Amino acid sequence: MGIISSYILFRINLYMNIIRLVCFLVVLALSSFAVLADSPITSTSFASVYSEEKIIITAAKAKGTITPELIEYLSKKGNPIELKMAVINQLGWQNKIKDNGNVFLRTITFKNRYKNDDEFKQNASGDELLSLAYLKALDDYQEVSPALKYAELALEKNPQSLTYNLIFGLIKAQKAMDSDWCEVYKITDSIRQKTNLTVDIKSEATQIIYKYMDGYKEFCK
Repeated sequence: MGIISSYILFRINLYMNIIRLVCFLVVLALSSFAVLADSPITSTSFASVYSEEKIIITAAKAKGTITPELIEYLSKKGNPIELKMAVINQLGWQNKIKDNGNVFLRTITFKNRYKNDDEFKQNASGDELLSLAYLKALDDYQEVSPALKYAELALEKNPQSLTYNLIFGLIKAQKAMDSDWCEVYKITDSIRQKTNLTVDIKSEATQIIYKYMDGYKEFCK
């Protein structure tokens, strides 16, 4: 009887240990996802500020996948840059296909008969370059080096735009996540100090961005 009781106790302890291990792995997986999802590119959802705009409603219905209508909106010169960036922000980073940037690039390249990416870089408008940069950053927020190059070219075309500076700053800060979290804070804080920039984005949108980015200030010792 004692042997049977010991065996039962052993089995109970074994099952309990298995349950504890499974729970630990689940918590670890969820924690890892939270860390990945918590970053400048993925956590600054400012599109909500423009939720009543028709194009943002259209973008919301697209469920993360860029459409011909949205590409046309992003490439049209007369449309406000803040709404263009809000459209991309609304599309977000959780699209399973994660090819919005390449779809946008192929469409613009075909439309304007560019022979290659170099021609696109040379001839695309600042808005198109910035749109591509932001789309690519959201497509792959863990590797934003390609997106950052497009963002740099865009900023050269319109250095006085607050919207341009903020999107460039978010992508640059995302890159800085790999090495220096204090720098993540400093990048957008330095933009906030540039009082001579043209304000072409709602203050509510900038507040959403700064509020999240200010959370990295604690890493500056």
